[in-house]
Amino acid sequence: MFDMMGMLGKIKDLQAKMKEAQDNLVHIQASAEAGAGMVKATVNGKKQVVKIEIDPDVIKPDDREMLQDLVVAAVNKALAEVDGKAREELKKTTQGILPNIPGMDLSSLL
Repeated sequence: MFDMMGMLGKIKDLQAKMKEAQDNLVHIQASAEAGAGMVKATVNGKKQVVKIEIDPDVIKPDDREMLQDLVVAAVNKALAEVDGKAREELKKTTQGILPNIPGMDLSSLL
């Protein structure tokens, strides 16, 4: 028979674990580079840019568009990498709380 009270308790545990995991996302970081290291970007699990490093040789007024493209590429790569790390952290934090329900993707809660 289905244990409704037990399931409600697990949902409360899940909510607490999710809150904890979301709070810890600020500590997860990923860095990526573009242009063979000319531009480096670091982001955290809350998808905030933490740091941008630009090689001084790239800073030229006539190459402004290239620099912009490199910054965008580095940030996008770092965001993609941190997204994977955040999903893994969320998966690890919520493991064992709820049964594996097909179609229920908790990663969308980030």
